[in-house]
Amino acid sequence: MSFTRREFTRQSALTGAGIALTGTVAALATAPGALAAGEPKHGQGHGDGHGNGHHDEPGYGPLVPDPRGILALPAGFSYKVITHCGVTKLETGEYTPSNHDGTAAFEGPRGVTLLVNNHELSGTRADWEHPVPLTEGLVYDPVAAGGCTVVETRRDGRTAEWVGIAGTSTNCAGGATPWGTWLTCEETEDKAGRNGLLKDHGYVFEVDPYDRHANRDPRPIKAFGRYAHEAVVIDPKRGHAYLTEDASGPNGLLYRWVPPHGFRHGRGRLRALADDAGALQAFKCFDRNGGFVDDLSRATKTGTVYGVDWVDVPDRDARTVSVRKQFADGEVTRARKLEGMWWGDGGAYIVSSFARAESPGRHDGQVWFYEPKRRTLTLKVLLGVNADPSREGAYDGPDNITVSPYGGLVVAEDGDGLQHLFGATESGRTYPIARNELNIGSEQEPEYSEFTGVTFSPDGRTLYASIQDPGIMLAITGPWKRQPHRH
Repeated sequence: MSFTRREFTRQSALTGAGIALTGTVAALATAPGALAAGEPKHGQGHGDGHGNGHHDEPGYGPLVPDPRGILALPAGFSYKVITHCGVTKLETGEYTPSNHDGTAAFEGPRGVTLLVNNHELSGTRADWEHPVPLTEGLVYDPVAAGGCTVVETRRDGRTAEWVGIAGTSTNCAGGATPWGTWLTCEETEDKAGRNGLLKDHGYVFEVDPYDRHANRDPRPIKAFGRYAHEAVVIDPKRGHAYLTEDASGPNGLLYRWVPPHGFRHGRGRLRALADDAGALQAFKCFDRNGGFVDDLSRATKTGTVYGVDWVDVPDRDARTVSVRKQFADGEVTRARKLEGMWWGDGGAYIVSSFARAESPGRHDGQVWFYEPKRRTLTLKVLLGVNADPSREGAYDGPDNITVSPYGGLVVAEDGDGLQHLFGATESGRTYPIARNELNIGSEQEPEYSEFTGVTFSPDGRTLYASIQDPGIMLAITGPWKRQPHRH
């Protein structure tokens, strides 16, 4: 039994259920069928986005349909289209690539905001009408369709867009670094020769929004491992990287990369690492009694806290066996669709988008909080299975997330039926921010693409988000306000 587990179980024994249900991290709960820890059962449903009779209602009121058929917002809010696949163009004349995904915003000079935008394009360029253009010097694999673009927005409304990296595959989420760069993640395990690709994929790459020259000759950060990467965050105090894996058969893992002794983070330093630098580890959770937790879907109540151990990955480059398959049952904890992450409040917020038959339990979304100082994982948000995704007010399938400067979280929905941006307050209540009204299906069978790339501008005045299909980046402004902290 490790030191971590001994300390965790000893503390649990002294404090009883308190550490598991209250702790120091506030619990969030969302409807349908979710309860905040310690609440009476009659409170179930308080998170349906319509309030529960309190005067300090969260959010901004009901959503108003959009005459343009793109984005429903609360009264007083407005949006602007920043990029639109097949409509807006890059500096070099090509159209904006499609399939917008993970995004982060960086502060530029004189009111400029720089946004690095992933394009989740898998396979070869021939499969897509608008792949990421092969800009000279910025290409990893010349047949791969994905990559990132950098979007510059100015106070006067002018915008520009250029390629940050090209020739990568299935660039899903990623994460901003404390030193002002973007880590883009390939959500694939394709090796050279598979699906027409010329190089191995499933890596993380660094993109510098400020220095185009720094992005030349792209090199994967192989020390972070090769698997179906989703998102990454960097602990600014300890230097550890945390990475999610969106995979099944078996379910994916949460990873931690520990830097080698003496390593100092900074621009360009990750790409210079040896392929086996530091230690790549997978998480292993246990409950307050020291019992092993095989899958995060076992947690059925917000406020649940697990202790965390870390287990070394045998072959991080997955030369013959996928990383997640290198562990036997009982060695690591798994979770279905580990997706978005965001660093805030001294730890990492981590999404498990849903769980079904491939998992021990079923849900329509979890958001966990990993606190490195205590090495604990706390269930902050739990979405019960959404019986009617076409109904307004019920949410499912959280994906990209960000910590809001106005309190709580903002979540991009990637579920069935209606697609929303919604907020979750620290007191366990949800509220709508936006609804995608762009029907890419038919009138008889409507279909709405997921939201992606949710992130606030550095000054907190603008919320950026994208509609993945066909690929539209939006800037949302309005009367933002601090959300209620407690009931």
